Amino acid sequence: MSAFLKFFTTRLGAAISTMLLVSFVVFSLMELVPGNCAERYLAYKDTQGVSVTDEDIRAEEVRMGLDKPYVVRWATWISDITFRGYWGESCLWRVDVLQLVGDKMAISMGLSLAALILTYAISVPIGILSASLRDSWFDSSLRIFSYLGLALPNFLLALVVMLFSTIYFGETLTGLFSDEFRDAPWSMAKFTDMMSRAWLPIFILAWSATAIQMQTVRALVSDEKDKLYVTAARARGISGSYLLWHYPARHSLGPVINSIGYDLNRIFNDLPIVAAVLVLTDAGALLLDALAKSNDQQLAGAIILMMTAGIVGLNFITDILLAIVDPRIRKGFF
Repeated sequence: MSAFLKFFTTRLGAAISTMLLVSFVVFSLMELVPGNCAERYLAYKDTQGVSVTDEDIRAEEVRMGLDKPYVVRWATWISDITFRGYWGESCLWRVDVLQLVGDKMAISMGLSLAALILTYAISVPIGILSASLRDSWFDSSLRIFSYLGLALPNFLLALVVMLFSTIYFGETLTGLFSDEFRDAPWSMAKFTDMMSRAWLPIFILAWSATAIQMQTVRALVSDEKDKLYVTAARARGISGSYLLWHYPARHSLGPVINSIGYDLNRIFNDLPIVAAVLVLTDAGALLLDALAKSNDQQLAGAIILMMTAGIVGLNFITDILLAIVDPRIRKGFF
């Protein structure tokens, strides 16, 4: 078996093991919430004037499989997701979770990935340029900008932009859709309308991630520039942009590629708060509603697991990409 195939299978096994562990933790947290889905649903029905008895609760628990042992219910939940694509039923709405999440999760993933692409499109070239012009006015200006990105939280930036826009343009820039498209079926016109408004959450989500990554790239390239192999290349007559991009910049890409998954995780963590501030109808807003308002642990657990699966999947892809770019990774792994 080749080194690359061993590396691939090992990383795949680690990704699967991580997802199983995360699913168990998420399921355990769902179980720790006071009251199960049957009790919560029937309590809601009781508030609507429907008389509920203990027998009704027991019957609903049997129907939902809540009378089975804890580990059996977790294994059933995971097997349904893996082999049937069934993420469970909302505790309160009594519909398939995918019907509630569906488009919202796609919007969340789209916003997060767009913010991630924007982060690296800005931070990598600017970070390399800043390292090549170390201690210049350009480098100092970029460091001030990056410090501002670290000091100003994303949600506070969103509030500042909304306030500025409201005062000077009379528009809050909240929401992903105009009024005429908010409840309309998907079409090219609706997609175009969404794209015309999606730039703001993408910019805000990329704000702090760009600042952090810019500092990281600058530090990595600055460190590589002082190494002996770069001095040897310069002694052979290599200079200018060719030296910069083919030696220190190229050898700095490994840690940068490896950090893509962590940056996506950071963006995902910021998404629910940004969504609440900008009134976005995405999975982040739905997650906050499930956790803080409706207390729908089945819906919240499914959303958290979906987001985690996206992060773990991207980490796996970046590990493989890193092994392709830098053979030392896969050969030195064993």
